[in-house]
Amino acid sequence: QQESLTAPLFLCGCYMVALGAHTGEECMAKHHEAESYVAAVYEHPSILSPNPLALTSRQQAFELMNQNLDIYEQQVMTVAQKGVQIIVFPEDGIHGLNFTRTSIYPFLDFMPSPQVVRWNPCLEPHHFNDTEVLQRLSCMAIKGDMFLVANLGTKQPCHISDPGCPNDGRYQFNPDVVFSNNGTLVDRYRKHNLYFEAAFDVPLKVDHTTFDTLFADRFGVFTCFDILFFNPAVRLLRDYKVKHVVHPTAWMNQLPLLAATEIQKAFAVAFGVNVLAANVHHPVLGMTGSGIHTPLKSFWYHDMENPNGRLIIAQVTKNPVGIIDAENATGEMDPSHSKFLKILSGHPYCEKDAQEVHCNEATKWNRNALPIFHSEMMYDNFTLVSIWGKEGYLHVCSNGLCCYLLYERPTLSKELYALGVFDGLHTVHGTYYIQVCALVRYGSLGFDTCGQEITEATGIFEFHLWGNFSTSYIFPLFLTSGMTLDVPDQLGWENDHYFLRKSGLSSGLVMAALYGRLYKRD
Repeated sequence: QQESLTAPLFLCGCYMVALGAHTGEECMAKHHEAESYVAAVYEHPSILSPNPLALTSRQQAFELMNQNLDIYEQQVMTVAQKGVQIIVFPEDGIHGLNFTRTSIYPFLDFMPSPQVVRWNPCLEPHHFNDTEVLQRLSCMAIKGDMFLVANLGTKQPCHISDPGCPNDGRYQFNPDVVFSNNGTLVDRYRKHNLYFEAAFDVPLKVDHTTFDTLFADRFGVFTCFDILFFNPAVRLLRDYKVKHVVHPTAWMNQLPLLAATEIQKAFAVAFGVNVLAANVHHPVLGMTGSGIHTPLKSFWYHDMENPNGRLIIAQVTKNPVGIIDAENATGEMDPSHSKFLKILSGHPYCEKDAQEVHCNEATKWNRNALPIFHSEMMYDNFTLVSIWGKEGYLHVCSNGLCCYLLYERPTLSKELYALGVFDGLHTVHGTYYIQVCALVRYGSLGFDTCGQEITEATGIFEFHLWGNFSTSYIFPLFLTSGMTLDVPDQLGWENDHYFLRKSGLSSGLVMAALYGRLYKRD
């Protein structure tokens, strides 16, 4: 069992074996040392407290956390032999899940602000009390000679004169910590967007945490649910020149739009950055999905059946290159892209040869005559239209958002698909405003099964998906059969519409979507 816990996905000469639990792909050739760095993330099947609601002693709490820290140290020593320069561990991986504010207290370390105190917990263990977890993590960074990012719970006493001070006289935070390869506590990020975490407090001020390295310049840090909000995630990229993100998470997958690896990849693509994401591994809770994502490539792990964790190691470019946008693409010569551009320009969907003009009547019929229906997807009431035939051009609208699909299908499968739209406030498991255009598979033959949680598909499409979004923050979600991540051929704006273009799918399409966030309307 210990061997399975430490089995890595690792570099092997110039190639990397990495990817999904049921898929694999050859990695990019090894980069020159000056152009890349080696990173690792660990999906951790954390050892949990058998009764997280019960009160316990600090000694008992640390005994449980030490078991998880022992596994962490095994991973550090494994990846140190592979030349890894930074490793990321998941949220809640050390102390566990489902505590109350009182029951988690023995699991909390005290942590001084790294902006105020420069401190090496491994070399200076007696400077502060209740810092045993920080000490172990610091020593791991030294032993492995690498930057180390981990998540733990911390406590900070506060005075009654502080208007924000909780009644019990202390703040309890959910922070990520960053250690340099010499064990120094470089910085910490305290989670801002808590996800039903009664044990922790929201910091009075948002942390915008970055750290610089010699091997890859500047990294930004945020945790789990933060990825869906402007602060701190988007602000870090907009204002702090961050090209690399470390993302500890304890993410419960929700298909079709918010699986862990799906949103990690979409963030990397949308912002043209590298994302190093580590999730806990508890399939019974729906928790799996970690990866090292560049805008063009991903090395990931998702497995709802295997109980074991997984190391992912990848060589990562220092300067991520984004997907070709509309302005720089040469795709206008492609016939399907020409049709798309004609539609956007307001011309009929027609083709012209030397003799005459041919208009596709079937496509006009598809667009104008198919009935719309409604179905709940991700707890939101989507408006949808079914997709029929081997080719077509459809649109469907809701509130101010209209979504369009131009598609061809080389062969028809028995599965049914639909084009869906939602423009409104999402209110279940968080409150935030979204605009979504989605091409999704039915679960079976009923309209009410559209957008159910499925992971397998055989339908192949070549398509353009676009909408008149009123936000510039749009995340391209793309999932094919077997929880396989895919990448659009092209993204960008044309005539005030944002579009995604894809041809040449290697496996059946589960879902493709443009997921827009209107942060100011949350």
